Amino acid sequence: MKNKTILLLLILLILTNSGFTQQTNSVAPEATIAESRLSFWEIPYLKKAFINAVPADRNDGVPVGELGVDGGNKAMMLKLAQEIADNKHDPFDSFLIAYKGKLLFESYYRRGRINLPHFQASATKAYTCLALGRAIQLGYLTMTDLDKPLVSFLKDIDTTNLVDGAEKITLHKAMTMCSGIRISKEQREAFKKTPAQLKSQKQVQTFLEHSAPITTASQSFLYQDDPRLVMQVIEALVPETAKDFIKKELLDKMDISTYGWETDVNGLPRSGSRSSMTSRDMVKWGILTANKGKWNGEQLVPEAFINKATSRMLYTGDDDVYGGGTDVSNQGYGYYWWSADLKYGDKSYFCVSAQGGGGQYIILIEELDLMVVVTSHENNNSTLQMVAERVLPAFIK
Repeated sequence: MKNKTILLLLILLILTNSGFTQQTNSVAPEATIAESRLSFWEIPYLKKAFINAVPADRNDGVPVGELGVDGGNKAMMLKLAQEIADNKHDPFDSFLIAYKGKLLFESYYRRGRINLPHFQASATKAYTCLALGRAIQLGYLTMTDLDKPLVSFLKDIDTTNLVDGAEKITLHKAMTMCSGIRISKEQREAFKKTPAQLKSQKQVQTFLEHSAPITTASQSFLYQDDPRLVMQVIEALVPETAKDFIKKELLDKMDISTYGWETDVNGLPRSGSRSSMTSRDMVKWGILTANKGKWNGEQLVPEAFINKATSRMLYTGDDDVYGGGTDVSNQGYGYYWWSADLKYGDKSYFCVSAQGGGGQYIILIEELDLMVVVTSHENNNSTLQMVAERVLPAFIK
């Protein structure tokens, strides 16, 4: 009996020194009332990372399970999480993993808090995409409308003064960052001096009067203002405002109540950046997309739209892959969702991801029914490479 006790103590000591202490009985870090009033950049760093392989059921609509029991290699993920906590990898604010529809792993570092919305930067574009998909599901426009001229939906546009080729800009082109609008930096600075010309649909009017002519050559991929065009269409077609529509038809339905979404100069919700979501709510957006537009059995977004949005419609090249590395290739783009091949061993896995500058990711790997959510506030990162190198092997059988 004495020898057995000594053996158990030795095992516990080894696990503790190896960084595998699992905080299943502790509470995930929450922002205090005082902290919630601070700007993100004023939030103090956590004194100790929170690492949990048995995420708590918070009755927030996120199904939970247990890492190692419901899937995944527990030891491998706990080791990786401890390395992140020990600053051996990219600095994260949160790192979550869902598998087969259940959240199995949850960790918070630095400015990460379970109840604190984290800025999303360009991951906001993916939410704008899903808002348009919701409008299609409700019949305010159709899938075939994606190939119609964007200005045909905007009744306040005076088409007599637009640049040549403006009618070539379809919703599809705008959703793939291929509108072809080309406006100089000097022109944009001039617009800021007269913000009245950017209110409501005047913003689109201004863009299409001052752009260089829209041509086949100009309608190539360029990461720019195109989401603003899409939000203008949503605003024009839904019965309420775009802001109310997004809240009522997506956020409320997914029980997302703690969030931020700034207003653009045009008076509409920001479409390309400036939203804030908790990490668990990012998981909800991922579940909606992974489930082909279904949430709790209700089809919020058409499956056909999801399939199109998350397909690799065009290749953007591998010269500058955000979060990439040696095992990340064939970077592409759909409807504001990025795509890439993640290699492990002799096989590659197709992934799609919402991405935001500073290190926000919702990464979906359909073949493995795997989701990885990351938040950070450091722009230089190799998150996709880390997923390929360290997360994939923990879930490949």
